[in-house]
Amino acid sequence: MHPGNIGSAARAMKTMGLSDLRLVAPRRFPAPEAQWMATHALDVLQAARVHASLAEAVADCEAAFALSARPREWSTPVLEARAAAAEAARLAGPVAFVFGNEEAGLTNDEMLACQYLVHIPADPQYSSLNLAQAVQVVAYEWFLLSHGKSPEFRKEKPATVADREGLYAHLERAALESDFFDPASGSKLPTRLRRLFARVPDLEREEVNILRGLLNALQKARSK
Repeated sequence: MHPGNIGSAARAMKTMGLSDLRLVAPRRFPAPEAQWMATHALDVLQAARVHASLAEAVADCEAAFALSARPREWSTPVLEARAAAAEAARLAGPVAFVFGNEEAGLTNDEMLACQYLVHIPADPQYSSLNLAQAVQVVAYEWFLLSHGKSPEFRKEKPATVADREGLYAHLERAALESDFFDPASGSKLPTRLRRLFARVPDLEREEVNILRGLLNALQKARSK
C-alpha cells in the first residue's frame, strides 16, 4: 500500500468522525508521504495501530466487512455500501471495514476472515475506486446512519471475530476427528461453515461457548 493512501484514508476518516485506523503489515509506515496527505488528520495517523495480520487487527470486533469490487464465487453475504453501514450501525460492538491494497485488493482468505463482503456500486466499465475514495464513501454512509445514534442495549456480550475464528477451527478439528471431513476430497465444508455462521450477525459469545462445549463433550465421548 502506498503510504500516501494511508494518509488520505486517515483524512477521509477524520472528516466523518472516525479515528481508529488499523494497518496490517504496511510496507512503509510511518512515512513522510502519509503525513503530507493526512491534512489536519495527523492525530488519526499517529494513533494508527500496526498489526502483523488481519486476524490480529480485527480480533476484538463484533464483525468485519471486507470491501471488494470483484464478485467472489465463495463469499460471505454481499451488501452494498449503504446496507453495510446500516448493518454496522445496528451492531452494538466495534466493527471493522477492511480494505485491500491498490494492486490486488483482498485475497480470498482475507475476505473469508470477514463476515460480510461489501460492494460500492459503480460504473461496470471501471468499478475500481482508489483506496482513500472507497474509505470516504464507506465513512460517509456510516456517518449518515450513526450520527447522533444511541447505542442499543444488549445484555449478552456479542461474539468477536476471534470468538468466531476459534469456533471455526474447533468445528474443523471435530469434523476431521470424526472422519466427517476429508480435505483430500475437495470438500468445501470449512467455507460453507463460515458462510453459515456469517448469516448469524447477532451471534453471542455465550452461544459460541455453548457450541464449543458441545463439541468438546462429543469429542470426549468419542475418545472413550
